[in-house]
Amino acid sequence: MAPRKNFRNQAKKEVKPAAVVNKNGVKAEATVAASGGGFSGTKIFTWFMVLALLGVWSSVAVVWFDLVDYDNVIGKLSAYDADGDGDFDVEDAKVLLGLKERPVSVLLREAKEESAVKEPDDSRDEATHPYEDENNAIDTKGELVEKAQPQQTVEESKQYNDQPGSLETKETVQLRYNAEAESVPEPEADVEPEVESVPELKENAEDQPKDKLQEKPKKKKPKLLNKFEKTIKMEIDAAEKLRKKGKVEEAVRAFETLVLQYPQSPRCRYGKALAEDGLAEKMLSNDMLQKAIGTYKEASELPNATPDLIKATLKKRAERQQFLGRMRGALATLEKLVQIFPEDVALKNDLGVAHLLIGDNKGAKRIYEEVLATAPSDGFAKVHYGFILKSENKIAESIPFLRDGLESGHPGTDDGRFYFHLGDALQRMGDDSAYKWYERGHLRGHFASVWQRSLYNVDGLKAQPWWTPKDTGYMDLVKTLERNWRIIRDEAQSVMDKTTGLFVPEEENLREKGEWGQFTLWQQGKKAGEACRSVPKTCGLLERYPEATGCKRGQIKFSVMQPGTHVWPHTGPTNCRLRMHLGLVIPKTGCKIRCTNDTRAWEEGKVLIFDDSFEHEVWQDADSYRLIFIVDVWHPELTQYQRQTLSSI
Repeated sequence: MAPRKNFRNQAKKEVKPAAVVNKNGVKAEATVAASGGGFSGTKIFTWFMVLALLGVWSSVAVVWFDLVDYDNVIGKLSAYDADGDGDFDVEDAKVLLGLKERPVSVLLREAKEESAVKEPDDSRDEATHPYEDENNAIDTKGELVEKAQPQQTVEESKQYNDQPGSLETKETVQLRYNAEAESVPEPEADVEPEVESVPELKENAEDQPKDKLQEKPKKKKPKLLNKFEKTIKMEIDAAEKLRKKGKVEEAVRAFETLVLQYPQSPRCRYGKALAEDGLAEKMLSNDMLQKAIGTYKEASELPNATPDLIKATLKKRAERQQFLGRMRGALATLEKLVQIFPEDVALKNDLGVAHLLIGDNKGAKRIYEEVLATAPSDGFAKVHYGFILKSENKIAESIPFLRDGLESGHPGTDDGRFYFHLGDALQRMGDDSAYKWYERGHLRGHFASVWQRSLYNVDGLKAQPWWTPKDTGYMDLVKTLERNWRIIRDEAQSVMDKTTGLFVPEEENLREKGEWGQFTLWQQGKKAGEACRSVPKTCGLLERYPEATGCKRGQIKFSVMQPGTHVWPHTGPTNCRLRMHLGLVIPKTGCKIRCTNDTRAWEEGKVLIFDDSFEHEVWQDADSYRLIFIVDVWHPELTQYQRQTLSSI
């Protein structure tokens, strides 16, 4: 077999070169070294020297005649110096390939270089909005497009409360961040801008002399840097730039480095807390947010912190504590703030809200009385004080505070709750101007319409006051209720004895007069096991209808109303449910329900269906009690995803 041809075999062949004649005229034959061919050692060395000399003279020629722009070449290579050591090497390659993080020193250096060039910011006017909080820019996206008022109670609640926030689900984060109304100073350069004056135009201002127009100065930026921190401002600004660009992980590392270098710097610690806060939002991590809350506290307690930084830090801490549902912790933080800044009315107003959030209406009332004693025109204090008076059933007294507060237009007053309660108070006093305020609330975007005034809504759902079983798509449930109405009635009557204590008085302050008792079987999608043991057949009938038993924004309950009862016009809290009324014991005359401008009556064994987010009113003027079975169901247009993820009410 012929030998295989390859480069190795070719190298092993013997080569016999032609004879040559030396200088003496004698023929000589060059032989190949025993090793298999190639140049001799002497010739290799000779060629090496020749090439070396050529290289040297080429280099001399390049430099002498300036054939290459070395500065330009080196400048281009420096762009790949990812680790900041002045050259491009293996470590730089690791960084560029993502195998190694960029050192904090490099990040800070780059941020400094970028900060040195003033970039135009057309996103907002800092002089006009120096206290804007970037967290308030988060928008709710996706299927869950819900308009919710912050800390809103349902209907006429005696407390000013809400569900605690959580970072564990995206929907909750978006909802709660959108609801946050408080703004905290964003860290800026510790330089006061020139204060420009803008004329505040009043009615007929064009007819007034220019020198008579009142001028309203813009707010000044907060001073967050102490004397020492002004010397390290470039380093702080560099780290802050990373945070504002959304590079929160890098910002956390940068501020951690600064805190290690300057452990007594309140501003560095505050920056670290803000970066941790941003990282918590990105990670949806309650643990990281709790860490930020601790860092805020550390920053506020360091010596030489400026008053503005202490205020900003503790306000941010209280805000995040409320977000996590740590209401009493937030209350303690705000109490500390008020002790430090006793003349700050806005902080006292915040403290009043903190009392309301834990159900301490008396504490809140005391705070707002103090505020109004020193600042009688403060609109925020007025609407909240009016809210408290109304919850105490001091209807007439609440009206001027709610009305004046809304008319003031002060920050924090344009809230659906206050339009809701002012209109409700006026209605109870027989004042038709209630609908003027409902109209204003609708025009301000708080209500879907003058009639439909619920505050926890999902946009785009079909809205009509009365529904037929076919409209709902829940025909099977309606048929089950109507076929078995006598079984349901008998079980209800068996537990109606007052000695059982199962029927409890209505507690939402919805009655003008009379007696109205309720016995609840399901609340917020959760079964009341003890109650169902008293009426097992009724509960058994409903178990296979998740549109009712799983309705987290509704109830299933018996309702008994005695003669002489009148329920004020009111609306439910949400447009996410429909309400079914099954007549069980209905007197022949005297019992009726109005929804919007359409009044109807119940029938035994028949189901009425209406949307209780619309205004409705009830009269019981019969000679005997009226008994119905109330079943709330999800609005039929809600998706399965929405039904699973909407918060409970």
